[in-house]
Amino acid sequence: MTITSAHIPAIVALIAGVLILVMPRLLNFIVAIYLIFIGLVGLGVLRALHL
Repeated sequence: MTITSAHIPAIVALIAGVLILVMPRLLNFIVAIYLIFIGLVGLGVLRALHL
C-alpha cells in the first residue's frame, strides 16, 4: 500500500480516535493541536517554511 498525502488526514484521525478512547482527557490537546495545524496550513505559514 502506498501512502500519499491524501491518506494523512485519515491516518491522523484514526490515531487520534484511538488515543481519545485510551485517554479521554487527551481530547482537548488533540483538538487544539489539530486546529492550530489547520490554521497554519490555511494561512500558508508551513509552505513559507518549506515544510
